[in-house]
Amino acid sequence: MDTVSSMLDLMRRLPPTKIEENVELLMQISPDYADDLSSNVDQPLKLRVDRATGKEYLACVYNQDGESFRSPWSNEYDPPSDDGPVPPPKLRKLEIAANEAFDTYREMYFEGGVSSVFLWDLDDGGFAGVVLLKKSLTPASPSEPSGSWDSIHVFETLERGRQAHYKLTSTIMLQLDQTPWKHDGEISLSGSMTRQTEQDHPVQDATSHVQNVGRMVEDMEIKMRNLLQEVYFGKTRDVVHDLRSLDDLEKTRKQRELQKELVGFIKR
Repeated sequence: MDTVSSMLDLMRRLPPTKIEENVELLMQISPDYADDLSSNVDQPLKLRVDRATGKEYLACVYNQDGESFRSPWSNEYDPPSDDGPVPPPKLRKLEIAANEAFDTYREMYFEGGVSSVFLWDLDDGGFAGVVLLKKSLTPASPSEPSGSWDSIHVFETLERGRQAHYKLTSTIMLQLDQTPWKHDGEISLSGSMTRQTEQDHPVQDATSHVQNVGRMVEDMEIKMRNLLQEVYFGKTRDVVHDLRSLDDLEKTRKQRELQKELVGFIKR
């Protein structure tokens, strides 16, 4: 196993709540692999404010150039960067439309939070992009939980006549924390999930890409949210119930025996 694979394998076994800290430590240990590590490990999205427009946007490796980050609203880097990559005019126009569309999507499904979309050209003639969504839950009192939802949807698009082939890789990072209150103790639940899909959709004009990608992201988020709710949270609930019953176990045992007797009488 090479060095990068070993580092990624280690990251999968470390606490998800300390992703940024652990990535920074590994970069200090192996600085030659810093770029490989940062591009392969999804980290919680950072919230920034566009100085030109005053609007919030999300920062990640896909809109980063050194220490600067490009805003999807003004198309400017902060701090300013003279050689930071920006999309060509045609793709920039599509990027603006995509940000407006996903801003509406964010409000419909999250009722708050921040969204950002960034696009860039590919060497094979197609283009790629990333859709970022973040919603944080800030507790109003010590007894309320806190948490965050980070969605990173990376897609590639290649047109084939009047059809376009899309490859989507979606990652959701979820963190929930229950602040200690009286003697209840502290609960922390966090993790990430990644899924991929490839689809072909018809293309009439450039705006068709926004509709197609939007539909794919919507379907993927619904599937992943249901999976989180039914499988992960459901399994956690089952484990807790197996460890500690809310009812008297002797009472529960007698109820089960009574049910068996009633079933026996019915079958006679």
